[in-house]
Amino acid sequence: MDNINFNETHKKIDEVLNECKTVITNADRKRLIGDSVSNNECMVSKSGALATWNEPDSTGRSPKDTVMVKRPASQIHIDWNSPNNLPITESVFDEVFQDALDMMHKHNRIYVNDRVIGADSEYSLPVKVITSEALTSVFVDNMFRPIPEDLDKSCFSDKPFYLIALPFNKLDQAKYEWKLRKLPNGKTTNIIVAFDFDRRLGIIIGSAYMGSVKKMMFTVMNYYLPFENVLPLHCSANEGNDGKTALILGLSGTGKTTLSADPRRALLGDDEHGWSNKGVANFEYGCYAKMININPEKEPDIYKAVMHPDYYLNHGAIVENAMTYPDGEFDFNDERLTPNSRASYPLSSLSNIKKSSVGGHPSTILFLTADATGVLPPVSKLDRNQAMLWFLMGYTSKLAGTETGVVEPQSTFSRFFGAPFMPALPKVYAKMLGDKMEEHNTSVYLINTGWSGGKVGVGKRIDLTYTRAMVEAALNGDLTNVEFVHDELFHVNVPKSCPGVPAEMLFPINTWSNKEEYVKTAKNLAKEFSDYFDKAYGRNDIAPDIIKNCPGK
Repeated sequence: MDNINFNETHKKIDEVLNECKTVITNADRKRLIGDSVSNNECMVSKSGALATWNEPDSTGRSPKDTVMVKRPASQIHIDWNSPNNLPITESVFDEVFQDALDMMHKHNRIYVNDRVIGADSEYSLPVKVITSEALTSVFVDNMFRPIPEDLDKSCFSDKPFYLIALPFNKLDQAKYEWKLRKLPNGKTTNIIVAFDFDRRLGIIIGSAYMGSVKKMMFTVMNYYLPFENVLPLHCSANEGNDGKTALILGLSGTGKTTLSADPRRALLGDDEHGWSNKGVANFEYGCYAKMININPEKEPDIYKAVMHPDYYLNHGAIVENAMTYPDGEFDFNDERLTPNSRASYPLSSLSNIKKSSVGGHPSTILFLTADATGVLPPVSKLDRNQAMLWFLMGYTSKLAGTETGVVEPQSTFSRFFGAPFMPALPKVYAKMLGDKMEEHNTSVYLINTGWSGGKVGVGKRIDLTYTRAMVEAALNGDLTNVEFVHDELFHVNVPKSCPGVPAEMLFPINTWSNKEEYVKTAKNLAKEFSDYFDKAYGRNDIAPDIIKNCPGK
């Protein structure tokens, strides 16, 4: 992997920092929280957590403004067929870079945080976050890890990444006309989230959504780590009393948060991990949880982490874009601002965590899908090639809006269960998963947390009690020696029995009163898989043994 003048680029940024009016470097956490409040970047809620709100263009990520510099040296490593990998020319990035430096000069205060991404010191990535906002620095303090004493062991120890985050500055739209994307109103965007992997630099201008900072560094790790034989994964990880590690992958709505928060298992992390030759390690130091409709009974750990009462200088949780009343109370059921309200807090705010955030090689991996068509088995086992296929597909269903009681499911495919953040060629991630599965004898199960007995509107959501029983059976080895039946349509292996689960429901057709409708629905879903595979991977070099395991093939 080539790096083009990244030392010179970093030196240029350091020189500008020396010229800025006031630079606050690695400030104490209480100082950062205090500055956030005194700078009017947030308010103190009743619990002591910090509350903040963004403009409508910053209530979520800006995927259409997220771009990557296309350079001759590195472009062969990026999948430009992916709609998430949008190229930008070197010259336009250079203009944006100069604008960012000029903007830094104009701020009265600049905050700098030196942190790392990755709990395993052998591949911890040093990151210098430079921002105009104290609250962004609190977020970084929550989410990114302190520098370890043995950072010199890291393969990245002499290759840090710089991130410039200027959330409330905007690009000059006239200057970037025909250089950046056009908005629906005909104007040019004034927001950019830009990566230069070669010069090891990221720039965020105009996006105040804090997830832009988090996901930038996740994407960076996902690009660099395969070169170091580390598989990056968008997943949660936990560890049982037996010391065995499990990984849980799943898109929004599949139950990943609920199923990974098991009081009997210690949490390594809830979102981003690497699987190296040593085992699994969390990238982060905190969590960034969705808060809309949070139920303190169903998700008590998250709720307590955000809502526990404490003096605000000691608290430090950040609640972003939730409805907040003048008395400091939150209404997490009100989505008028956005359904994407979020909270950032340190992992240490949770009750059952593994402090080191590292574990052994996973004995079990769970792929979660919430199939709203009701045709996928509730639990099935995947061999190497099947697992690589389902990893490539990242399938779940999303529900359309309800009108006069009718809800139609929509199939959603997100490669590796995190498409926007996985820039490398798909065969790279898929092969790494297959190789590591084989080397460490890791079992992979597909768990359907969706519907049974019919699609949405006809069948019912699979009872959480049954889902937990299937997860438990997969994790403790109860499914290792049972008899399996190969599903010829979806190419998965279905167990004939599972402790705590009625045998008849393991095969979806048994739960449908209209068998013909089941067959029709199943074939339609398989065709969607096949069509999507051809569209997404038809121009990629995917092995035939993987392709033949695609439903509909």
